[in-house]
Amino acid sequence: MYTIGQVAKFLGVSRDTLKFYEEKELVKPKQNIENGYRKYNHYDIYDITTINFYREMDIEIKKIQELRKSKSIEGIHSFLEEKEREVLEEIEYKKLLLKKLQLVKEDCEKIKQFLGVYTVKEMKPLEIKGEIEHFTAYEEYDTLKDCSDSLKKAVILTSLRRVIRFNEEGIQDDKFIIARKVEDCDQAIEGEILSHPKCLYTVVEDGRWSTGGKNTDHKVEASIRKVAKESGYELLGLVYINLLLTTYEDGLERIFLEMYVPIR
Repeated sequence: MYTIGQVAKFLGVSRDTLKFYEEKELVKPKQNIENGYRKYNHYDIYDITTINFYREMDIEIKKIQELRKSKSIEGIHSFLEEKEREVLEEIEYKKLLLKKLQLVKEDCEKIKQFLGVYTVKEMKPLEIKGEIEHFTAYEEYDTLKDCSDSLKKAVILTSLRRVIRFNEEGIQDDKFIIARKVEDCDQAIEGEILSHPKCLYTVVEDGRWSTGGKNTDHKVEASIRKVAKESGYELLGLVYINLLLTTYEDGLERIFLEMYVPIR
């Protein structure tokens, strides 16, 4: 028989933890009526080590209580399979989260390198998953949610890109497309593929901090036309805009957008 202090020491758990297990009726050591001291036998040791094992697997106390009451070997096996599926899903979620963090870090580098600078760059293929006719068409937001790529939608939503069509008279059409990047060994492609091998690429700043809330579309359009003319490029009348990052200055948002302008 062992005292609570001895059990706490050689199992590496605190006295409070052992008392908590007792309160939850997960372990039931014999108690001396005269002095109130608890005595743990080897069966209690088995119980505690089993509880610790389940706790290390992040199994909640209520579930352990159920297991403690009654569970066959087959039942334990089924339960562990279910837990395994949860862990695998969590691993996939963490992979997505890590990928998102890495992409945002890359976006920060893009801002530092390309803000206000034009270069020629390929727009990698995108699969179009849907469209929202205008940024005020909020009733179509369900389309965006339905096209989510992630296990947990808070981590990665399918990319929302603004598409502007223009000609010599100015902007003709403005809408959003819901798209995802098409990568090697990627999932099956169901939607239309969009790609442009040659684009003018730049990063511009929007938001109330830099623009005072004014629409800068025509200013950006003029800049694009100027760069294309100076470089001898023919514009194809399209601009694809993607949100890179939003920061805040004096309580006002600074919005950084990357732009792909197809050329020939």
